[in-house]
Amino acid sequence: MTHSYDDLIVIPKLGRQLGLNLGNAMPQNSLAHGVYFSAPTVDLDAYDRIVLCISGGKDSIASLLNLIDQGVDFNRIELWHHDVDGREGSTLMDWPFMADYNRKLAAAFELPIYFSWLEGGFEGEMLKENSYSRPHKIETPDGLITLERDMSRAKPGTRMRFPQVSANLQTRWCSSALKIDVGRRALNNQDRFDGQKVLFITGERREESSNRAKYNQLEPHACDRRNGRKARHVDAWRPVLHWSEEQVWDALKRHGVISPVPYRLGWGRFSCMKCVFNDAVIWATLRYYFPGSLQTIADYEQRFGTTISRNRINVLDVSHQAQPLEVDDIEALDQAMRSEYTLPVIQRNGEWKLPAGAFAKTGCGPV
Repeated sequence: MTHSYDDLIVIPKLGRQLGLNLGNAMPQNSLAHGVYFSAPTVDLDAYDRIVLCISGGKDSIASLLNLIDQGVDFNRIELWHHDVDGREGSTLMDWPFMADYNRKLAAAFELPIYFSWLEGGFEGEMLKENSYSRPHKIETPDGLITLERDMSRAKPGTRMRFPQVSANLQTRWCSSALKIDVGRRALNNQDRFDGQKVLFITGERREESSNRAKYNQLEPHACDRRNGRKARHVDAWRPVLHWSEEQVWDALKRHGVISPVPYRLGWGRFSCMKCVFNDAVIWATLRYYFPGSLQTIADYEQRFGTTISRNRINVLDVSHQAQPLEVDDIEALDQAMRSEYTLPVIQRNGEWKLPAGAFAKTGCGPV
């Protein structure tokens, strides 16, 4: 299989700079200048712009609420959301309502939100066969820009399989190609960040996995060029990295943020609706409550001759290995397959409710 320039050069380099696991963890006793394993607070007033990557999950929302609790200047914040399926018609992987939910979450807090995506999304990248990756689409305050590939450096590559369940970003290419690399190019290709001090925020937590337990909390971002010609100072900060799940739900309760739909359905964590990390219980739940939703994935597995499961079991058979969750939140169930988000985001009346998925151990979401 031929790998692209992104897989062999860009992603490994990016992972090393971000301290992510690409097969070799960064030793905690060799932290460089400006790198802090523990940094629960930072001087928010020291930054010109604060970019918060908002997935729509509880941890990224908690990251926003943490900023609010610290008295952040709202004029400095902007939210970024990466559309996993793109905007070209594919609906293969993500929750249908996710883009609109994030749009309305931003509106609830009166914050700007900018969307970005890899043209063709997950499905387009997965079907790449001896061809180049497509351009990136980036929303900016001045409108949508298209970032073409540098064909002088890129090489044609082939995917033709789902990302494999792994902490390695080359193997689990969805996170790197559809989120990390999109954010990298969005930072690198907007002049408005040149000469600025930028805080780039993501919502990982150490409690989620042994891999994330090794992450640094504050460090120079891969796009940092503070000593370069552009004088672009970018720090990566994970404000809830040290938080427990109990602290996350407490923050949502205090601020009246209603639990996002997947948790109300019983998901303990969530990324995409059909995340490759889903366990048999989640696949069973999707099969039972959303009939036919797994068929396209099963068809692709057969076409590729490679399953999502590392045990070489197709997704339909995996979904029959467990009983589905018992979903009793009819309101959330009805919203799940609608592209327009029509439920409230903030609790205005009544009692805030802990969702069915709180503290659940169902397998879903990356490590």
